[in-house]
Amino acid sequence: MMNSHTRAQQHMVAQGQGPHSTPLCCLVLFSVGVSVMGSHLAAAGSGFQLWNLLVSPSSQDGELGSECPEDRGNWTGRLDFLLSCIGYCVGLGNVWRFPYRAYTNGGGAFLVPYFIMLAICGIPIFFMELSLGQFSSLGPLAVWKISPLFKGVGMGTILIVSLVAIYYNMIIAYVLFYLFASLTSDLPWQHCGNWWNTELCLDHHVLRAGNSSLPINISNTVSPSEEYWSRYVLHIQGSSGIGDPGRIRWNLCLCLLLSWTIVYLCILKGVKSSGKVVYFTATFPYLILVMLLIRGVTLEGAWKGIQFYLTPQFDHLLSSKVWIEAALQIFYSLGVGFGGLLTFASYNTFHQNIYRDTFIVTLGNAITSILAGFAIFSVLGYMSQELGVPVNQVAKAGPGLAFVVYPQAMTMLPLSPFWSFLFFFMLLTLGLDSQFAFMETIVTAVTDEFPYYLRPKKASFSAVICIALFLMGLILTTEGGMYWLVLLDDYSAGFGLMVVVITTCLVVTRVYGKRFCRDIHMMLGFKPGSYFRACWMVLSPATMMALLVYNIVKYQPSEYGNYQFPTWAEALGILMGVLSCLMIPLGMVVAVLQEEGTLWERVQQASRPAMGWGPALEENRSGAYVASLAGSQSPKPLMVHMRKYGGITSYENTAIEVDREMEEEEEEESMI
Repeated sequence: MMNSHTRAQQHMVAQGQGPHSTPLCCLVLFSVGVSVMGSHLAAAGSGFQLWNLLVSPSSQDGELGSECPEDRGNWTGRLDFLLSCIGYCVGLGNVWRFPYRAYTNGGGAFLVPYFIMLAICGIPIFFMELSLGQFSSLGPLAVWKISPLFKGVGMGTILIVSLVAIYYNMIIAYVLFYLFASLTSDLPWQHCGNWWNTELCLDHHVLRAGNSSLPINISNTVSPSEEYWSRYVLHIQGSSGIGDPGRIRWNLCLCLLLSWTIVYLCILKGVKSSGKVVYFTATFPYLILVMLLIRGVTLEGAWKGIQFYLTPQFDHLLSSKVWIEAALQIFYSLGVGFGGLLTFASYNTFHQNIYRDTFIVTLGNAITSILAGFAIFSVLGYMSQELGVPVNQVAKAGPGLAFVVYPQAMTMLPLSPFWSFLFFFMLLTLGLDSQFAFMETIVTAVTDEFPYYLRPKKASFSAVICIALFLMGLILTTEGGMYWLVLLDDYSAGFGLMVVVITTCLVVTRVYGKRFCRDIHMMLGFKPGSYFRACWMVLSPATMMALLVYNIVKYQPSEYGNYQFPTWAEALGILMGVLSCLMIPLGMVVAVLQEEGTLWERVQQASRPAMGWGPALEENRSGAYVASLAGSQSPKPLMVHMRKYGGITSYENTAIEVDREMEEEEEEESMI
């Protein structure tokens, strides 16, 4: 029977893969670092080693770049990766989506299904994506060397992320517009009487000055902030619908250009530059959030909003809709399936403790969402008391909360421009982190596919991508641009994203199989427990399948306010979602055509890991991965270098154990 190495070599010849050289300086630095690490750990027991792995920084060699491919780049600091993940996950949705969903789905009782879905779907899939990226040091396209038959999944991911990046940066442009508008002594959306206001405009200051004991009917009125948003910022009255975009709003166009410029400058040098920017953009929002929280809870009537936000209604837990809403919130809040997590992890050192990082980021994201709810609803409670209306009449979900309701609440506070500026600056930093991840995902995926051509010109290639997406986003700056933004938001990352994540989970657990747990053992020094295996094999795919079916069954056409989208626009939106799914069978066809033999033999060969699959550096390879890189010199690179420079480390013991398991598996296969 042909062994795994022979099969891998033949597969490489069939695929026509070129050599991948290992940088000598990386090898030397790694060896020196390992010798130091080995001398300190050799005397320690296995229990101490596992504890040290879980609670201490994983890069114990002192040089984060010592075991990363130098030509590809890597994080330059210990916290770069962790803060980037936090900034990516903690985004605009934490502010304008979670509080409203909690309020409408049982208040405090919503936290029960929320944390259950976090445990079933969020944490396991999060850890899976990080593990795939870190083990291979590859982006969302090249990582499918794990099973070339399913490379279309990566293609679908890039298509989804590109569409999301187009409209997400437009939201950042809106934030910039309001940020500049807050630099004034009197907020422009504070009063009626401007050229963009209509006769329906009702100023809340007039209500308070009137001091009337009789309730005023405000159902047929519009707030100044709402007319400022729709009639001045968007100038939506200049468009009759999605088929009539109207003229370009040049102030929005300039804000969009500025937002793309900021994004490009921050990702100019890849993770080496964006990894430093997140030290500010991932931490400063928490300072502002705490300031807004303290200010909010000290306002008169704040308790009314918090009561609406958290009053538990446990009868809601009997509704399947609440559980679906909790799963959707987890799904989109953590950003799984977009490739950002996989991309960030691909720049880690091979032994980075992503197990610990997974729990820090996922639980931190959940706590941030809850705190944001207190900050938002305390202010909405104050607003409710000032206007004399129930909280449920001022609470809204989505961009309406950020650009209509909260700006109006800011006008009721002393020093309103100051608080408005802080709020929109917080939204800016939250949005930029996520946009960094989207752009890094696209750039990394393509450069990993063509490393010899694009890696030396990564800055120029990033500029080309930013310019292309900016030009495609110009339609969003028109008077009817909001209709296009809603269409992109509803369909670009809908059921297509779920299909991508479900397929990824099934391929890793069913096609690649138990080798995935073995890879994690090689990388981290321990295997995932039964909790992770149960979620990957059954619970997570089943839950996401339920989400997919629910979205299809409960499908509702898109709308914006009272505007109903025409049939052709709905068809275009559905096509956006279907196109990302079609990438999967298209990739299968391409992979099968590149193989030889009967159809079934081609499918089998294409489903096996490619020759280049495995750790990026030779010294991290063992077992089936030994000598699978072209140009490998030693039969057991990891062990040779560790013994050469002194000491047997916990990772060498892990490599020996993994090798033994793989040999036993090969013997069992040969007997069969």
